[in-house]
Order: sequence, then structure tokens, then C-alpha cells
Amino acid sequence: MRHISPVLSLFLILSCSTDQLDGEGTLDAFTDDIEVVPDNVIACAASNENDDLISVFLYPRDGAANIQYFETETTDVDKNDLKEYRPKSAPIKDVFNGYLKKFEVSLATDRWVIIAFDEGGKRHLSNPIRIKQQTKPTEYLPQNISVDSSSTMPNFTWQDGAYSDTKIYFQVVSDSAENLLSGTYTFERNFQYYDLENVVLNITKNNPSALKSGNSYGFSLLAVSEDNWVNQFSSVSFTIE
Repeated sequence: MRHISPVLSLFLILSCSTDQLDGEGTLDAFTDDIEVVPDNVIACAASNENDDLISVFLYPRDGAANIQYFETETTDVDKNDLKEYRPKSAPIKDVFNGYLKKFEVSLATDRWVIIAFDEGGKRHLSNPIRIKQQTKPTEYLPQNISVDSSSTMPNFTWQDGAYSDTKIYFQVVSDSAENLLSGTYTFERNFQYYDLENVVLNITKNNPSALKSGNSYGFSLLAVSEDNWVNQFSSVSFTIE
């Protein structure tokens, strides 16, 4: 996510409701009287590089509406108990021109977060996200990315930073206008555009545009832990030779 001031959002501009709840009720009440689909929103969170806010990224699939943010008061709760989560009103912003979105929230302590949205008459929830800005701030390490741009199918490799518990890597290739061309996940520390051989999850819509010689692009990487906290954020620009 190039030029973002902070996995697994990961989008077209959607007609999503911004009428957010704020402090009233619980996530358990919010899911009453509607079919709930757990673990079906792609989301993760990172501490920002240049301010004290937390960015909670999500992928709002086409048709997603009524996007809501919920958090616990502490981490010393059952992360799967929806009664522990209360709504919080927070700004929601476009990322990659709306392909992804993010909440920007101010949190003084670590806690658990769940993102919810409505789609197809059902209420979809993310996995619980462990906020760790106090205990494990996200590393910003662009130097950990290597790019072989000698062909129109560039190859990207990277190294982990100080944290050893990354479980999955989210990669975005974008054009010079910040449009997302591909969004993919791998377990391995490499990705070739647009080769899906080692891709375990793909949020790319349709076949992406072919890269062109002489054009500049961006590559963004999120290294995500099992509890959906971004250990490492890296972003670099490259030009196809």
C-alpha cells in the first residue's frame, strides 16, 4: 500500500453506509435476528509509521454495505465472545482508489477488533484482529524488498524483519495512479506477477493488465501474523526495463 501512512483489504468504490454505531450495544446484539457468516471478511491491522493511529484494512467485496468497526476494552477477554465487542465510530478511507478500505482509529492500549459488513442479506464478520501497537509496533522496511524487473513479469522477493511469527504475506502490485492491479497472498517470501503458482488467496478482479516496459509501478507487502496483525509493511517503486 504505497504512500499509506500507517496480511490480509484488500477495490472498486462501493456504496457503503457510513452511518456507524458508536459505543451503543455489542457485536452480539448487532448480529441478532440476521444470519451471520463468521470469518468471512478479509481484514488486518497495522500501527502507522508517522502518527499514533492504527490502520485497520479490509477488503469490501462488491455489494458490501454497512461496514462497522468493533473493539474490546482489553485483550484479557475471550476473543470469540461477541458480547465483549462494542462499536466505535471511526473514519473509513479508500486505499488503492477504493479497492481496499481502512479505518483509522486511536487506541491507547492493545485490544481485539472485528470488522463486520452486510452482503447478500447476511452479516459477515472478520476473524478477531489482535491490536499490538504497544507491544509489537509494525516495522516499516522497504529495504527488505528485492525486485527483478528485467521482464514484464517481475519477480519480488523479501525477508522478514525482527518478528518471526508471520504466517502469510499479502502483496499488491499497483500502477503509477495507485490503482491496484493484483492483490495476492502467499505463504512463501516471493511472488511473480502474474503467476499464481504459489498464491493461496487471490483478491484480484478479472485478469490484471499486463505490465509495460518503461512504465513505473509500485509493490506493497504486508507480513501478517496468525492473529491478523501486520508485522512488517514494505513498499517500493520499480520500472519495467
